[in-house]
Amino acid sequence: MAVNRSVIRGVGAYLPKRVMTNDDMAKIVDTTNDWIVERTGITQRHIAGDDELTSDLGIAAARQALIRAGIDPVDIDLVICATATPDRTFPATAVKIQHGLGITKGAAFDVQAVCSGFVYALTIADSFLKSGQFKRAIVVGAETFSRILDWTDRGTCVLFGDGAGAVVLEAQPQHGTREDRGILSTAIRSDGRYEELLYVDGGPGSTKTVGHLRMNGREVFRHAVQKIYGVIEETLVTTGYAPDEIDLYVPHQANKRILDGIAKKLGVGPEKIMVTLDRHGNTSAASIPLALNQAFEAHRVKEGSLVLMEAMGGGFTWGAVLARW
Repeated sequence: MAVNRSVIRGVGAYLPKRVMTNDDMAKIVDTTNDWIVERTGITQRHIAGDDELTSDLGIAAARQALIRAGIDPVDIDLVICATATPDRTFPATAVKIQHGLGITKGAAFDVQAVCSGFVYALTIADSFLKSGQFKRAIVVGAETFSRILDWTDRGTCVLFGDGAGAVVLEAQPQHGTREDRGILSTAIRSDGRYEELLYVDGGPGSTKTVGHLRMNGREVFRHAVQKIYGVIEETLVTTGYAPDEIDLYVPHQANKRILDGIAKKLGVGPEKIMVTLDRHGNTSAASIPLALNQAFEAHRVKEGSLVLMEAMGGGFTWGAVLARW
């Protein structure tokens, strides 16, 4: 039976020019390169310039994705931006990206699920495209997390970086089997009981300030491996694939120990896990599309590759998307 699938036509990314190494971090907070690498796997991260907005990063990533897709911006009718660091409280950063790309039709809106935002946004875009309401979408993950960090808290400020990634999706008729190209299965979940384990201590409706990121790292780690493994398993069961049949896992880049823990539970080798954490840090909603772009540029994905993307973020929110390139 013929069905619409959301096929990935192009991928793009943007990283700010400023690079902050662990040695740079040691100059402003009580830490060392060895301490950071041992606990996180991070060696450096990119920091947005004072004149760079989240939307600027997103526009640059989206433009590259459109060029690679060979699609004109005027043919896009849906723009979704996953971000926890919008330019403004409103309007949506997606609207600014839409305008920056010269798109004047369709719809544009933000998704806020923190580090799971890109997975949530892909899932939403997939639903719209499969239904036939839209034909082509740009899904962007863009963050300037450096602006919500407490730069005196070495437990959090060493973890995060800025950046953006984007994919262009197009609804295409497929046969309706697991051999189809495009998004094959999605699963998104949340549980607000864990809100206080990872949050920002401000907001316009509470403190009337932006606030800073706060995290109970030990508890986040404990939940992350369990919840991410569960949603990956759920996604695979839907299609009947086994973990070792996936060509590449593109996880949210939070912590090397989390990546290793999930790989161990899945029983897959490190060669199947895309890792950019060491160079990018945790870029929240931007981390999966940034890693996907790196995989594309390194020829680790090609037409027909099975790619599984997964994430967990504040809320807690978590989810997974399985797609054939």
